Amino acid sequence: MNTPPARFFALIPCAGTGSRAGTSRPKQYQEIAGLPMVVHTLNAFAQVPEIDRGLLVVRKDDAFVANVMSSHPQPLFSLAYVGGATRAASVLAGLHQLAQQGANENDWVLVHDAARCLVTPSQIKFLIHSCKDDFVGGLLAQPLADTLKNEVLGRVSNTLPRDGKWLAQTPQMFHLGALSVALQKAGCEVTDESSAMEAMGWAPRLVSSSAQNFKVTYPDDFALAHHVFKGRSEG
Repeated sequence: MNTPPARFFALIPCAGTGSRAGTSRPKQYQEIAGLPMVVHTLNAFAQVPEIDRGLLVVRKDDAFVANVMSSHPQPLFSLAYVGGATRAASVLAGLHQLAQQGANENDWVLVHDAARCLVTPSQIKFLIHSCKDDFVGGLLAQPLADTLKNEVLGRVSNTLPRDGKWLAQTPQMFHLGALSVALQKAGCEVTDESSAMEAMGWAPRLVSSSAQNFKVTYPDDFALAHHVFKGRSEG
């Protein structure tokens, strides 16, 4: 019996509270360049024809997403009110939801931070085409350019060599079955999908990305993201 070709699903964990952003609502719903941050994210994936469909994972008590999605409908994505207390818990719940909706263990899942709203369709496509024939999968990342310091009590304890070090980004793309097993074994405190796969002994592929694909986290990041969007529209 022939195995059907693997499909590509987008999974966006969107259950965080964004406490470091200093906003009055979860940061993913704050407007940047005229749209809620998460809408920019969803729109980028909607422009990638390889994506079969997507899932936006939110908290059970999310009071904002229904209004955001009704004001900015995105047919590619469905909502799942199964978000957990950690990113890993939300992703694992989302994977289970995709499986219940018909995704199989061989299908690819691209997990992406809702707060990386500057990701472009071309970056998503590049990850897909770089990893679709890879046995493990991979992630967007950027070689570390800055000098890296260890800190103890607010002071530098030593300087780390930056050779061979990369800054992990998202999307991170792995097979649904393998990623589900990896996250179950790694536990809910693991900070990204690649770390869970690494703990299983796999070596995900690093796919070079852009510094503009940063995660909006702190108050100053909102202004920077706004200027990037403004530059893109003017360019």
